[in-house]
Amino acid sequence: MQKRNLGSTGLEVSAIGLGCMGMSAFYGTTDEAESTATIARAGELGVTMLDTAEVYGPNTNEELVGKAVAGRREEVVIATKFGMVIASDGSRAIDGRPETVRRSIEGSLRRLGTDHVDLYYQHRVDPGVPIEETVGAMAELVEQGKVRYLGLSEASAATVRRAHAVHPIAAVQSEYSLWTRDPENEVLPTLRELGISLVAYSPLGRGFLSGRFSSLEDLAPDDSRRAGPRFAEEHMRSNLKLAETVERLASEKGVSAAQLALAWVLAQGDDIVPIPGTKRRSYLEQNVAAAEVELSPGELARIEAELPEVSGERYDERGMSSVNR
Repeated sequence: MQKRNLGSTGLEVSAIGLGCMGMSAFYGTTDEAESTATIARAGELGVTMLDTAEVYGPNTNEELVGKAVAGRREEVVIATKFGMVIASDGSRAIDGRPETVRRSIEGSLRRLGTDHVDLYYQHRVDPGVPIEETVGAMAELVEQGKVRYLGLSEASAATVRRAHAVHPIAAVQSEYSLWTRDPENEVLPTLRELGISLVAYSPLGRGFLSGRFSSLEDLAPDDSRRAGPRFAEEHMRSNLKLAETVERLASEKGVSAAQLALAWVLAQGDDIVPIPGTKRRSYLEQNVAAAEVELSPGELARIEAELPEVSGERYDERGMSSVNR
């Protein structure tokens, strides 16, 4: 597996990481044994970056990751997130208070079974707390040795600048794929100016770009993607044309649709690390193989020219209000 550095920190990670969220939450049924085997297989394939968060489960995903890497902690880069809370009624709250930062890391360290986290993200920016206060508390964790590097998730360019002025930010995690290119407008240029990497979550469009879905009936009843605007019937019809185009271009190249989509993200710059999520070894192996797929300038131009526009927002109104803050 090829390696990439996160920003100017010197933190080396595999060119493709592994998003672990779906192993415990949001995407239908889970299988702890298969998920654990998937994490083990990722290690065998050279995938070193594992992405989790306290809200996944909640808490159970960090526990799963911790158990899966027990005995080989030094071989992996663990990234986790704090500051998003799901209430009993399903509503979400964002909490970036310094006391929450300090309390959350203790829980994450305990569940992960480690004395430090390699990359610690604020999951969403709290509009009620100045970013300087949140990052200042996160910086204390670095001084204490509980965290190695800091990150933000779904932060605006202006917020990234303010945060980076308090303490170096190694990476910003944002959704980025052939159907979500929002970071290209302001965030990605700012990251490159400041020497910060982009960690791209949902690089397969929540699985849509892999060609796995043709209707809502392909999703489990409790799959959170059912509530996503782009999966709604009025948008899915248009987005199927996008997925079909990816499939056609991939077939012509002799790779899978997922591999073409991941290769496109990788080709956007060595400062971008995609973290496709999966809970199955078969999909993991397919995703990892994308690191060997090279797209020529002509192929990249053709993808740009032939890919239809995506239809619908990536989150509902409440979800969209929490991004790019």
